[in-house]
Amino acid sequence: MASVNMVTALNMALHQEMARDKNVVVLGEDVGIDGGVFRVTEGLKDKFPERVLDTPLAEGAIAGVSVGMAAYGMKPVAEIQFDGFTPPAFDQLFNHAARLRNRTRGRFTAAMVVRFPYGGGVKALEHHSDSPESYFIHTPGLKVVVPSSPYDAKGLLASAIRDPDPVIFMEPKRVYRAIKEDVPEEEYTVPIGKANVIQEGSDVTLIAYGAMVRECKKAMENIKQSVELIDLRTLNPLDFDAIKKSVQKTGRAVVVHEAQRTLGFAAEISAMIGENLLLNLKAPVTRVTGFDVVVPLAQMEDDYYPDARRIAEAIKETMEF
Repeated sequence: MASVNMVTALNMALHQEMARDKNVVVLGEDVGIDGGVFRVTEGLKDKFPERVLDTPLAEGAIAGVSVGMAAYGMKPVAEIQFDGFTPPAFDQLFNHAARLRNRTRGRFTAAMVVRFPYGGGVKALEHHSDSPESYFIHTPGLKVVVPSSPYDAKGLLASAIRDPDPVIFMEPKRVYRAIKEDVPEEEYTVPIGKANVIQEGSDVTLIAYGAMVRECKKAMENIKQSVELIDLRTLNPLDFDAIKKSVQKTGRAVVVHEAQRTLGFAAEISAMIGENLLLNLKAPVTRVTGFDVVVPLAQMEDDYYPDARRIAEAIKETMEF
């Protein structure tokens, strides 16, 4: 057992999965010689020189080549350098990776992983601080995974690589080196599609994922209410059973994400709670999200992202309804 950050945990998973399965290939911009922008792929090129590929600056080609590799039995793990550079790959991901199993009636599938850092909190440039998860969740055929801790990151990435379908693996960059926790050095997996109840409570259900889980924990330090905190871990498929069980108990729900508010994933979760649990609710579902604007640059970044104060205020308002 080692105390490591998320970057190291992800690196451990990649090393172990490449050693376990000779068909696993890592490709992307600067993933080889430089070890990736955030050093997640550091050391892989030295150990697996023929299976770590530095590519041109061409996200559409990275995704397209990955689809072809996957269709013929390889397990590509593609890295897109930042969240804002995923749109050039949309055509390959939406029209080919997500549809290949259905298009070929199961003869082929795109067993591939697309990794990229997402979200803000590090004062980055434009196109480096977005949260584009809704695009991927909305697309049938894509699984969407968002870890919030080093332990989950390693286990979920192993599960994603072993999954028979394409997985979008979003890594919260502000958590990369922000926290450490004990992570087993041996192989293990965390199941895709299973949420984690981090803390049980009786007054209100707090639902989050990725970097917002950490903000929720901070908010919970300064409130009196008994809060049940759920880390979704997987956005598609969604573990609605965990949400349902919790809201039936608490009667209240607050959903947090840093993406823009309109058509954000909190809206879908709110609708599902309303459709299935209306008679259990003691208050309307509250959303704490980013705003419907382009993610601002460094000077105003702290005003855009949900923080512990906004989350605590939402819990208080929900309890006082």
